[in-house]
Amino acid sequence: MPANRCPNPNCEYFNRALPNNAKLCPWCSTPLGNIIPSTPNNPPVSQPLQQPPPPEQSTYQPPAPDYSTQYQQRAYVPPIPQIQTPPQRFPVLKLIHSTGREFSLSGEGGSIGRRTQSMPTPPEIDLAGIPHEGVVSRRHARFFWDWSQNAYMIVDTSTNGVYLNGNLLSSGVSYRLLNGDILQLGQDNLVVFTVAIM
Repeated sequence: MPANRCPNPNCEYFNRALPNNAKLCPWCSTPLGNIIPSTPNNPPVSQPLQQPPPPEQSTYQPPAPDYSTQYQQRAYVPPIPQIQTPPQRFPVLKLIHSTGREFSLSGEGGSIGRRTQSMPTPPEIDLAGIPHEGVVSRRHARFFWDWSQNAYMIVDTSTNGVYLNGNLLSSGVSYRLLNGDILQLGQDNLVVFTVAIM
């Protein structure tokens, strides 16, 4: 049995093989094979295809690639050297004892006191061995560099007291040290230093 074919030249299935049991074209409904249409005077009118709306046009257009072979010479720009900031250096805090012996602290901070055998770490400025060392506490005072004042500061942490230029310092309060200050640890002028900042 020959395959059914759509005889309508305007149909999408025109002259295509359709199933043998099909009586009408699935696209245009034209009768197939030996079937006589019920209204031969009025041939079926094919429905116009509804086209989907065109996609919206985008205004973006990618830039055309530049395939030019001409070399564009540019002016030489020397590299910018990185500025190396030198490491922060602190002035040296020097304490000159009344005997002429000098003790110094170079760094951001440290303590002054007297080392004992029971201490795990000695103070940065160790006064063991000076005359009258017994009036000096193990951690008598603490020095530190104050960036806001650009100066070394001292804080009394002792039991015997610290005198700066003859004035007793309040315990736990920071005081500024200046070149030429007289620093006394304990009473009776037994342990006296002159401050030098270099």
